Amino acid sequence: MTTERKRIWGWYFFDWASQPYNTLLLTFVFGPYFAEVARAHYLAQGMTVEAAGAQAQAFWGYGQTISGILIALLAPVLGAIADGSGRRMVWIWVFSAFYVIGSWGLWYLTPDMPDLTLAMLFFGLGLIGMEFATIFTNSLMPGLAGQDEMGKISGAGFAFGYLGGIIALLIMLVLLAENGSTGKTLIGMDPILGLDAAAREGTRSVGPFTALWYAIFMVPFFLWVREKPGTGTGQPVGAALADLLALLKSLPSRQSLFAYLMSSMFYRDALNALYGFGGVYASGVLGWSVTQIGIFGIAGAIAASLATWLGGKYDSARGPKPVIVVSCWVLILVTSIIVGMSREQIFGIPLAEGSSLPDIIMYVCGALIGAAGGTVQSASRTMMVFHTTPERATEAFGLFALSGKATAFIAPFAIAVASDLSGSQRIGVAPLIGLFLLGLVLLIWVKPKGEQA
Repeated sequence: MTTERKRIWGWYFFDWASQPYNTLLLTFVFGPYFAEVARAHYLAQGMTVEAAGAQAQAFWGYGQTISGILIALLAPVLGAIADGSGRRMVWIWVFSAFYVIGSWGLWYLTPDMPDLTLAMLFFGLGLIGMEFATIFTNSLMPGLAGQDEMGKISGAGFAFGYLGGIIALLIMLVLLAENGSTGKTLIGMDPILGLDAAAREGTRSVGPFTALWYAIFMVPFFLWVREKPGTGTGQPVGAALADLLALLKSLPSRQSLFAYLMSSMFYRDALNALYGFGGVYASGVLGWSVTQIGIFGIAGAIAASLATWLGGKYDSARGPKPVIVVSCWVLILVTSIIVGMSREQIFGIPLAEGSSLPDIIMYVCGALIGAAGGTVQSASRTMMVFHTTPERATEAFGLFALSGKATAFIAPFAIAVASDLSGSQRIGVAPLIGLFLLGLVLLIWVKPKGEQA
């Protein structure tokens, strides 16, 4: 394997190492467990079942809102500073530590005396670490290969990451995460390592497991990935920040970049909320256990891995824009189905008591969310590369993170408010449809090849 090929594979390993934060913590294991614990906490305070579920979803949403605001404020500034020095790896080390510490701390959310605020603090710390490490890793992408290969590399990286997420999720479901009612894992055994199912130690171990997974699989990244010399601007901090300010002021005159940042701001916000609330929704509305939600996650991750790999090839052949458009329409369809469905009815059509149709439809929706979500993220990364240069890549991806987080509070906040006002988790998801549509409208002004045309 050549040195350059090793460098690309090392870069892929970041996706493999970091994916469990999304798969295990945000969506399919810790998120639903948090909702379950929070719901029981609010029920004990005298709330109705539906009100407790809505309040748990709202707490989860407000916590992510705070993290999103911090990421939005700091991302472009740190990106500009890193581009000035040309040093990005040191920042990846720093935020990797955030990832590991934040993940590990989730172990302390116990079911009997839950400290929901502490759990959200640890979750937010890890989320900030994951997001910032991603910014600096993505900024290395323009130096990996030529423009014609960007789509394939981005798609292959995401596909490899989703494969890692599938394996990590399978390990959790088979060996560790217990069903709350039976205390058994997916295959009917007790959690390994003598973990106490009554104290939900199998499910809580998802935090330390995610931390260890990241620490182990980042080794190839740190061994094989090296920054190429001369990829920074060489500017001191003051000049780098002045350049960032000038870039922000110039955005209205750079139509394609400005439209793309605005578009991705809305559709990525909606997608992240769909990921973040999918498991919480399935737990509260359909009454799914952590194990059922995990199977839902496996279906979504398998679909994502395959679709992202194929989407990367199409991206390289036709460009990222059509991939983004099709993916957004699929996500609009799925969100509409989720809003219109409950255990008792689908779009107002009543179902027989105990019908399994909502479960089947939700599994299909999970596969579609995985496929469309994976391809839209991969193509979005490629489109950002088309709007920057290797010297300014971290600043650009910091700006990309800003666009993803500047309004990142909107989707969780809208869901939290809609859930609060309606008292319904199902209605609470409805604002996402409007965000996806806004993203599609703004894509009209984005050039297919960005500023590389």
